[in-house]
Amino acid sequence: MKRGGQEIYVGPLGHHSKYLIKYFEGIEGVSKIKDGYNPATWMLEVTASAQELSLGVDFADIYKNSDLYRRNKALIEDLSKPAPGAKELYFATQYSQPFLSQCAACLWKQHWSYWRNPPYAAVRFLFTTAIALMFGTLFWDLGSKTKKMQDLSNVMGSMYAAVLFIGIQNSSSVQPVVSVERTVFYRERAAGMYSAMPYAIGQVLIEIPYIFVQASVYGIIVYSMIGFEWTAAKFFWYIFFMLFTLLYFTFYGMMAVAVTPNSHIAAIVSSAFYGLWNLFSGFIIPRPSMPVWWRWYYWICPVSWTLYGLLVSQFGDINELLEDGNNETVKQYLRNYYGFRHDYLGLVAAVIISFAVLFGTIFAVAIKMFNFQRR
Repeated sequence: MKRGGQEIYVGPLGHHSKYLIKYFEGIEGVSKIKDGYNPATWMLEVTASAQELSLGVDFADIYKNSDLYRRNKALIEDLSKPAPGAKELYFATQYSQPFLSQCAACLWKQHWSYWRNPPYAAVRFLFTTAIALMFGTLFWDLGSKTKKMQDLSNVMGSMYAAVLFIGIQNSSSVQPVVSVERTVFYRERAAGMYSAMPYAIGQVLIEIPYIFVQASVYGIIVYSMIGFEWTAAKFFWYIFFMLFTLLYFTFYGMMAVAVTPNSHIAAIVSSAFYGLWNLFSGFIIPRPSMPVWWRWYYWICPVSWTLYGLLVSQFGDINELLEDGNNETVKQYLRNYYGFRHDYLGLVAAVIISFAVLFGTIFAVAIKMFNFQRR
């Protein structure tokens, strides 16, 4: 090829490049090769731009008008025709591996990506442990005190603060990680390595074991220090609600990145909803005290369902009378003041799971549908 990518010779070289030499020596004005001279060096010298100017020729045009060019085109056309009875090539998908293999590969890739990013996991675990110890000492043995309404309000306050502290920290810390991973995903998807859904599934699944450990560490420390009732069912419900709460907060942060161009805009967008979730959580203003026209947002606020589940799972079945509750039991107080019913514990659990699934699904769909790559 000459400068500009134009072809000046396409054909066999032959022994000691004899066919190449014969072709160029056949052009009028081209000097003959000297004995023992390197054919490659000679070819570059005789086809240089300066030689074209001195000879007044264009080697690309000469090649296009040559018999060699016509033979090459005829050969290409002949080879392009399928043999009689041949079947066309068919590929079920543009990717070399089936969907499940892509999912396994993406999950393995995300595993090593997270494993090689210890600051992300370490900061999250250290923050969770610090918050657990702080709340445990601040609300020491408060879970065993159920005689007064203020005691119940204090316990709910500890749950409310923990959910927002750790949940928002999870949501904020995952956004830069997902933003970087998305950039890698754009490049690898363009190369045909895997599709969007296996990547999204791998990104969602890899968070689950880390969050499970995080929720377990927090739950064991806080549950023992605050002094909740040590029964298997209540301990399970506490870990369950903390696990899926941290999951939906984390998936919400990932979802915010997936629908915005970068992590900075995602942080701004998600922070607006943190305030709304805080306001409609049911702690600052209990649901029965909210104006009727605003209660709909309480029902779609994930934090309100978390507090519902945490409080009613620990105290919703206690029938002891409150000392300052006008002959109300703990169970009746939770139902009258907060609107919490122990009978709905299974429904609350299903809703919490639904929020995690919803945010994870929106993340996957947004990753597939939106492409914020500028190049």
